[in-house]
Amino acid sequence: MGIIRAAIGSVTGTLSDQFLDVVEPVDMGAQTLMTQGRMKNKSGFSRSDIISNGSCIHVYDNQFMILTDGGKIIDYTAEPGYFIVDNSSQPSLFQGQFKASLKDVWERFKFNGSSPQSQKVFYINTQEIKGIKFGTRNAINYFDSFYNAELFLRAFGTYSVQVTNPLLFYANGCPRNATQVDVPDINEQYLNEFLEALQAAINQMSADGERISFVASKSTTLSKYMADVLDETWRDLRGIEVISVGIGSISYDEESQKLINMRNQGAMMQDPTIREGFVQSAVAQGLQNAGSNPAGAGAAFMGMGMGMNAAGGFMQSASATNAAQMQFQQQQAYQQPQQQQYQQAQPEASPAAGGARAKQPGEWFCPECGTLNAGKFCMNCGTKKPE
Repeated sequence: MGIIRAAIGSVTGTLSDQFLDVVEPVDMGAQTLMTQGRMKNKSGFSRSDIISNGSCIHVYDNQFMILTDGGKIIDYTAEPGYFIVDNSSQPSLFQGQFKASLKDVWERFKFNGSSPQSQKVFYINTQEIKGIKFGTRNAINYFDSFYNAELFLRAFGTYSVQVTNPLLFYANGCPRNATQVDVPDINEQYLNEFLEALQAAINQMSADGERISFVASKSTTLSKYMADVLDETWRDLRGIEVISVGIGSISYDEESQKLINMRNQGAMMQDPTIREGFVQSAVAQGLQNAGSNPAGAGAAFMGMGMGMNAAGGFMQSASATNAAQMQFQQQQAYQQPQQQQYQQAQPEASPAAGGARAKQPGEWFCPECGTLNAGKFCMNCGTKKPE
C-alpha cells in the first residue's frame, strides 16, 4: 500500500475526468497546522474515509501529505505534485526537503500491513506560522547588574512556529480524530509551555548580564534561548519549533520603574554641567514662585532672601564645585591631544640615562603630583603652572 508519482502527461486537463477520485486539501488559513483531504469527483467535494485504489492525491507547495489506514501512516510525501494511490505497491516515502530525518520516525509509526479498510489523507502545513500572540500573566523577575537590583517586567508580543518533523507532529502534536487543527485549537497548552520557556529564557539573559532595557531589542537572542529551552518538549517530542520571538512592549512594575528612574537621575547628576543647570533652574523657579505669591511680592522676596541667605553657602559651594569640574574637563579635552602630539614629537629616552629624559625648555614639574607637563595646567591633577 502506497503512492506513486503520476506522470506529467496523465494529469493534464480536468483531473476528475481522468481519475475516479481526486483528493485536494481543505483550504488552509494563516494559522492552520493540519487539515484533512477532501475528495473531488463529478458530484463535487466530500470527505470520505475510503480512498479508492487509483485515486489521485494533489499536494501543493509547503505541504506534507500523509496517507493513513486505520490511523496508521502507510505513506507520505514532502514533494508537491500529483500522486496515485496504489494498494499493491510498497511505500514510496518521498522525503523532499526533509531528506533522511524522517526515517527513524517512520519506523516507529509505520503500518505493518493488512487489507486497506479506512484510508484518509492529511495535509500538514510546513510554512512558518506567524503572529501568535503572547503576554506574561505575572511579572517576571530580572536581576540587572547595571542597576544592581532585582527588577520585575512584563512582556507582550508575537512568536512564530514551524512544523519541522510532520510525522512527529501528526503522531504527538495533533488531537486524536481531529480533521483540522488551527493554532487556537491547541494554543492553551502550547502557550502555557511557551510562557514557562519565556521566563527561563529571560532569566538566562539576566544571568548573561544583558541590561533589562535591551530585552526588547534582543529578539534574535531570545529566539535562540527559547529554542534551547523548548527543544526537548516541542522539537523532539512534537516535531514543532519556535522560529522567532518579537517583543512588542516591555513594562515594569511600579517599584522597578522608580528604581530605574532613580538610577538614571543619579547617572545624569554625575555630569557637572547638568548639576549646575539644576542649581540655576532651582534659583529661577524660586524667583518665579516669589513673584506670583498672592501675599505680596515684597513679603515673598523677603522670605526668599532669608532662605537664600540660609542656603546661600551651599548653593555657592555647589556652583563653585561644578565650575571647577567643568573647567577641569575643558582643560583635559584641550590638553590631551596637545600632550599626545608633544609626546610623539619627543625622541625616545636614551639607555644611558637609565630610561629617563631631562626636562626640556618650557616644561615644568607639577608641585602637587610631580608630573612633567608642557601646557599651562597639569595634565594629571589640573594644577596651574607656577609663575
